[in-house]
Amino acid sequence: LVLLVHLQVTPIKDVVTEFKTADSLQAAASLSTKHGGLLSSNIATKGINVSSRRLAHTDVRFPDMSNYRRDVTLDIQKSARETEDDRRSLSHAVYYGAGGVMSLWAGKEIVQTLVTFKAMAADQRALASIEVSMDEIPEGTTKTFEWRGKPVFVKHRTKNEIAREKAVNVSELRHAEHDDERVQKDEWSVVIGVCTHLGCVPIANAGDFGGYFCPCHGSHYDASGRIRKGPAPLNLHVPAYAFKDNTIVIGSS
Repeated sequence: LVLLVHLQVTPIKDVVTEFKTADSLQAAASLSTKHGGLLSSNIATKGINVSSRRLAHTDVRFPDMSNYRRDVTLDIQKSARETEDDRRSLSHAVYYGAGGVMSLWAGKEIVQTLVTFKAMAADQRALASIEVSMDEIPEGTTKTFEWRGKPVFVKHRTKNEIAREKAVNVSELRHAEHDDERVQKDEWSVVIGVCTHLGCVPIANAGDFGGYFCPCHGSHYDASGRIRKGPAPLNLHVPAYAFKDNTIVIGSS
């Protein structure tokens, strides 16, 4: 005997759930998860996927940073350009304040120097410049004078020395200077007698070029005071001087 049993299967109805709370959302997720599927598991993910997916954040309180902002930036309708002057007022004050202090200091130094010089005695002011009689220096010789604690070489050059120094190719010099740039009158050369290497005092009318020779480390200068050989990097310095009648005033332009 074949017993035929007719079973009536009630179809699964869609569950209509009102998603109002986190629990209702989780219940719907658990129901759909328990039904399973080819790629789905039977584990309900409570508190991770569903309850964390919030589509509205009206209950979230955002931090208020107004206490940390400047008053001029509280108005969000103002652009950064409109508040730039107020925001940079401190940096401008520091910049111009420091500049003003430096200007006042420089002005004080200048005024103090002038006042100190004017307050010097006549004999002290005389040391600021010296007068050299050109009659005391024969042609072809060099004499040494002290000016402001430094030796000064005053050379009365011959015609041969003048022609020789003017014929030098400036491009071959270490410190390129033409003879015309170093003398006011061709016959007279005035230089400070301090070697530009280490500050020794050269010997006048000596060396391979007929000018000055520093025995300390072997620097040779020509009759114009230009470095021609040796370790010295620069020519002998030319002080400020001027011709007055038959004298040379060293220290005066």
